[in-house]
Amino acid sequence: MKEKFNALVVREKDGIVNHAIEEITSDMLSEGNVVVEVHYSSVNYKDMLAVQTKGGVIRDYPMIPGIDLSGKVVSCENGEFKPGQEVLVTGFQTGMTHTGGYSEYVRVPAEWVLPLPEGLSLREAMVIGTAGFTAALSIMSLEANGMSADKDQEILVTGASGGVGSVAVQLLKASGYKNIHALARKEDEIPKLLSLGASHILLADETIPEKPRVLGKQRFHYILDVVGGKVASGLLPQIYYGGSMSMCGNAGGIKMETTVMPFILRGVNLLGIDSVNYPIQGRQAIWERFAGEWHIMSEAIVKDVNLDELTQVFDNIKAGKHMGRHVLKMK
Repeated sequence: MKEKFNALVVREKDGIVNHAIEEITSDMLSEGNVVVEVHYSSVNYKDMLAVQTKGGVIRDYPMIPGIDLSGKVVSCENGEFKPGQEVLVTGFQTGMTHTGGYSEYVRVPAEWVLPLPEGLSLREAMVIGTAGFTAALSIMSLEANGMSADKDQEILVTGASGGVGSVAVQLLKASGYKNIHALARKEDEIPKLLSLGASHILLADETIPEKPRVLGKQRFHYILDVVGGKVASGLLPQIYYGGSMSMCGNAGGIKMETTVMPFILRGVNLLGIDSVNYPIQGRQAIWERFAGEWHIMSEAIVKDVNLDELTQVFDNIKAGKHMGRHVLKMK
């Protein structure tokens, strides 16, 4: 481990939050019994919020953001991991209350660390990252509530051009689903969404009513929502009897305007998805699927960036101008 190394540091002064690349030492890293040399991280919506004033992600400063990372073990105090072993970390408090992946080195608790599955590279793990892991959890939850590729069902993915949504479309395609609707913001997103596996493209302006109806025409059996707010409110009344909507994001707002009618007259299920504190015991099996049947990384819309380029990526995400995934290359 180098005595001095680079990291993106978020600081707060007089209520204003700023971020910059700094040369730091290991004293700035949070406590943990595993030190990892970071090779890759990724850029998620939460990472963008982490560098904003009143972003709601970081409460104690200074902090190093980056909720994902993959790399090689430098040391492990309890012997659970060996030096040089390839590992990944997503979620828990990484990049929030615990210094994260936008650093050449991290120090984390062993119980947050997963061995990199065979057949998955360090970069591929970050093409997936928290966004892909969240998409996987959403699909698994919907399938536990009746969604099946063997049935003629209409599936909708909102925010389909973003990190979670774009991977979700790919995973649905890889799982054999046919009627995959992707909700897009703009027409210029259509070709890329079709290339990912969407069979139908819907524009938000034409699909979300200005004022949600109590009950609308039944159009979708299952909805994988990553947006929340007005989008989720407008789509809930359009779900078929007995259908479900998973929810994992709030880019469109944290409030919903709805009634009890979709739930008590159509038996609709609302499924909350949390990838931050998902039990470590169940994570390995999901990552093994990304090394196998869900190995969709080579077709993903992804761009590699370095620390110097993160600010521009954050700005694009905040402005809704991003597409797909961004992987931060540290090594």
